[in-house]
Amino acid sequence: MHLDEIAKVCEIGSVGYVKELLEELKKDYEQRDSALTVMQQEELVKLNIKKEYGFLANKLMSDSEMDSPTTKTLAVIAYKQPVLQHEIIKMRGNKAYDHIKILKERNLITTEKQGRSRLIKLTPQFYNYFDTAAEEVKEQFKHLKLPESLTASQEQPKPPEPSSQPTSASEDTSSTT
Repeated sequence: MHLDEIAKVCEIGSVGYVKELLEELKKDYEQRDSALTVMQQEELVKLNIKKEYGFLANKLMSDSEMDSPTTKTLAVIAYKQPVLQHEIIKMRGNKAYDHIKILKERNLITTEKQGRSRLIKLTPQFYNYFDTAAEEVKEQFKHLKLPESLTASQEQPKPPEPSSQPTSASEDTSSTT
């Protein structure tokens, strides 16, 4: 969550004061010998499970939960939705076809044919599953940039940046879809 959002939700007028409170909270979690930790990267803050307790969290997760790559694909879809399937495949790699299939089976997304691709949208089940509303999701993502770990393909290294001229017919047509 962004520091500005935390200040707004807590009705605190000073982001500096929010930073001070977060430092106190971090120290509090460290002193408790808790499995939780407050992580901060620049202006973004999140509550996370410490790495040394990750194995326990994995044991507690049932088989019905999604694996990490599928969850990351869902996060990209939620961030960009509505989004064309070929854009997700381009960002997440060919395994994203399997992720999309799983997400459709769980009724978290819908797809509809659009040209040579499919348009992917979130379903009401997504909002129920994550206990949020569509407007809240859009607001949460408004100030975020996708981390490279979500947008880079998990299967292949990221290709070099393309030149300003298309090098093949497939690249030329992808911008029009």
